[in-house]
Amino acid sequence: MTTATELGYADLPRLISLMTGDDKHHAAAESTVDVLWVLYDRVLDITPANFRSPDRDRFLLSKGHGPMAYYAVLTVKGFLAEAELPTWSNALSRLGHHPDRRRVPGVEISSGSLGHGLPIALGTALGLRARGLPSKVVTLIGDAELDEGSNHEAIVVAARSGLENLTTVVIDNQSSTRGWPGGIGSRFEVEGWETRTVSGRDHAALYSAFSSPHPGRPLAVVAVVEPKGLS
Repeated sequence: MTTATELGYADLPRLISLMTGDDKHHAAAESTVDVLWVLYDRVLDITPANFRSPDRDRFLLSKGHGPMAYYAVLTVKGFLAEAELPTWSNALSRLGHHPDRRRVPGVEISSGSLGHGLPIALGTALGLRARGLPSKVVTLIGDAELDEGSNHEAIVVAARSGLENLTTVVIDNQSSTRGWPGGIGSRFEVEGWETRTVSGRDHAALYSAFSSPHPGRPLAVVAVVEPKGLS
């Protein structure tokens, strides 16, 4: 792990630009950058110093394809060195097209195969509660990822279990196959989740959505960004 730097949010576009070779998933990175920043800068207690501590907060990136924004935020927060970013997508680089928890400092799960993050987050939140640890568990998924049935099983169990320590962020860039009548939030609401829909570019609204209490219920934050393919 590296020492923290003086980098900040304004450096993220430049850091992302250092990672080339996967134009297909550039939009996936851009759609997450503001949510990732608010989580790591204002919400979650995750640092290079405490990353192995049992009571640390957990962030699970389920939307693991195109992780350039994730790597950029980890760089700003001191997990990675800026000089390593241009090596991404190189066959010898540890910065792969999907994050690898065994190789990349600060990465909680290996991801990119859609539909896994929320079920893993559910199990993590249950385990932390059983151990009496107050840590937050946040997973980030895409709206199209809700096409995977494993997510819906986890949505049901999380609400029935009253997992207050679990937050799911859904990046809504209108890329799901069939859409969601009544909006994505309705899928969570009907099962008993606290649900908040905000702009995925508004840092103040995101922080308020993440930090406002939701006693006895898991939280779903739907972060609406530009439709896929539009800047």
